[in-house]
Amino acid sequence: MSIKTRLNALNERRKERNRTRIRAAAHGRARLSVHRSSRYIYAQVIDDANGVTLASASSLEPGLRGSLKTGADTKAASEVGKLIAERAKAAGVTEVIFDRGAYLFHGRIKALADAAREAGLSF
Repeated sequence: MSIKTRLNALNERRKERNRTRIRAAAHGRARLSVHRSSRYIYAQVIDDANGVTLASASSLEPGLRGSLKTGADTKAASEVGKLIAERAKAAGVTEVIFDRGAYLFHGRIKALADAAREAGLSF
């Protein structure tokens, strides 16, 4: 088994472990799921009970791309956090549970979470 395959397997295990604990602790709240790549950051508010996405935002949005230098920095993550909070509140969601996936709560992930909290989401 190559090192890359092993690291991917470990990331998948960490992501599933976190997601299982989050779903058990959610108690009917929607889930704010975050994904980041080396170039962009994405966020979704998901209703797991019905299996639907209530709101989504990313640094690929046409309104954000012009104002951002790059989609892969903390400023872009903050803007996506504000945008996802606005869209979630428009969909009637104010309380969510934060799903960071396999990522550490640091850097871009933390910037997105802080911006979403400041914009009105509670978690």
